[in-house]
Amino acid sequence: MKIKHWLATVAMCSTLVLTACGGSNNNSASAPAQSGADKIYIVGTNAEFAPFESRTADGSLTGFDIDLMNAMANAGNFKVQFKDHPWDGLFASLNNGDLDIVASGVTITEERKQSMNFSDPYFDISMMVLTPKTKNFHSLAELNNMHRVAVATGQTGDLAVQKVLGAQSTKIARFDSVPLAIKELENGGVEAMVSDGAVISNYVKANGAGKFTINKVPEFGIDHYGFAVRKGDTETAEMLNEALKKIRASGEYDKIYAKYFSN
Repeated sequence: MKIKHWLATVAMCSTLVLTACGGSNNNSASAPAQSGADKIYIVGTNAEFAPFESRTADGSLTGFDIDLMNAMANAGNFKVQFKDHPWDGLFASLNNGDLDIVASGVTITEERKQSMNFSDPYFDISMMVLTPKTKNFHSLAELNNMHRVAVATGQTGDLAVQKVLGAQSTKIARFDSVPLAIKELENGGVEAMVSDGAVISNYVKANGAGKFTINKVPEFGIDHYGFAVRKGDTETAEMLNEALKKIRASGEYDKIYAKYFSN
C-alpha cells in the first residue's frame, strides 16, 4: 500500500472511531435524557391477594390496586408497567431500584417507614380471624390456646399474630400466600387463620361461606394501605398523592371501590 493511501486510511478510521464512541466531536448527537413525562414507573405487585391483586383466567392482572393505579396514572399523566413478583422480595426489589412503586396491599407501619416512603393511605383495613364453621371463637386471647395459627409470611396478619403469640412462637404456621394458608385451615392442619378482612371475605365468598366463620376482632384496630416507594423518593410519593386526590375528587375512586367491595 502506498504511504499516501495508508495515511488517508488511518485518518478515515480514526474519524470513524471517534464518531462511534461519541468522542470529542462536538457535532455528535448524544441520546437525550429521559424526561419525567416519558418515564415508565415499574409497579411491583404480588398477584395472590384478591381482590386487591390477582390474575384472570387468561393470565391478566386484575384487582382493586391494579385498577386504582391505572386510574391514577391516567389522571396524573404518568405511565406504569406492572411486574408480578413474590411477596417476600417486593421490598428488596424496590430498594435496589428494580421497582419504582409497590402496589400490593401494603399496610403502612412505623417499622416499614424506616426503610421506605409511603403515599397517603388509600384503603382502610382490619385484621380478622378465620375459623372452621364448627369452631367457636370469642376473643383474641384464644389464639394462645391453639396449637397452630396460619398466616401469610411477612404480611400484616403475620405481624399481628406475632404481637399475640411472640415473633418466635412455634404455633405460627407461615405460608407463601393467603389462599395456601386458608387451604391449610380447610384441611384441618391449623385451627385458625389471620389476615386482612377484605381478603378473607373475598376468599370465603368465592369458596363457600358454609365452611368458615369470619371473626371480627376489635383489638386489632384499623390499619391503612399505602403505595410504597423508595426511602427518600418524595417526588414519586407526591406524584401518587396528587393523582389519588384527583380520582377521589372525580368520583373514579368510588367507582373502582364499588366494583370490588359492593355487597
